[in-house]
Amino acid sequence: MNALLKKSLIVTLAAAGAPAVFGEPPKAAPDKPAPARSQFVMPANVREGRDPFFPESTRVYEDNPASKHPLDETSFAIKGISVQHGRTMVIINNHTFGLGDQDEGEVLTITGRVHIRLVEIRANAVVIEVNGSRRELSIPPSLGTK
Repeated sequence: MNALLKKSLIVTLAAAGAPAVFGEPPKAAPDKPAPARSQFVMPANVREGRDPFFPESTRVYEDNPASKHPLDETSFAIKGISVQHGRTMVIINNHTFGLGDQDEGEVLTITGRVHIRLVEIRANAVVIEVNGSRRELSIPPSLGTK
């Protein structure tokens, strides 16, 4: 009876994947490979890649320093100026500014949207602040205040 019990135990252990010989050491589990890490590189232009959900969007290139152009004097233009009720308003590119409650905003330039702050409106120039630096924009003679 002891032999029958031993044979049934060997068959049961073999079916479970245990070693056939009782004195044999268990097999070591194979080492797991290291998990793969994804690396994403922001494209600098359309040839390097684009947003799969919005393929016509240029948003992915806007924050890339390689795609940014420096702002020069031609980036900002005074489009209009007016004085109403003693308050002077000026239009820079696409945005109307006035000292007080409307002295900050974003304007469209050839490099994208730029946040500027109106510092001062003079008789012949407008002083703005862009990225911490001040610039003086000349008011064209055709737009002079009256």
